[in-house]
Amino acid sequence: MSEIILTKENFTKEVKESNIPVLVDFWASWCGPCRMTAPNITKLADSYKGKIKVGKVDVDSQQELAVSYGVSSIPTLIVFKNGQPVATHTGAVAYNFLEAFVRDFI
Repeated sequence: MSEIILTKENFTKEVKESNIPVLVDFWASWCGPCRMTAPNITKLADSYKGKIKVGKVDVDSQQELAVSYGVSSIPTLIVFKNGQPVATHTGAVAYNFLEAFVRDFI
């Protein structure tokens, strides 16, 4: 798995201090649309390794992070660049959408 499991303990180091853009997937194991999107997230992480970092936040165990970024529905995808959120999308997505979603930031 190329994705990084993000927690409140490593979020600053892995996302806010990253020298490359980071796609953060806010998800939960019980969420059907999250499970549908997961293979596309993994494929993106593998395809763009070194150009974009991909992290996953389990909203059940990391509620504080989800709340701090206004996540109220999942899956929610947020692209961070230079430590700041620059794009957000909520809902299941196809791989082609993911590529287009991050293209302008890598």
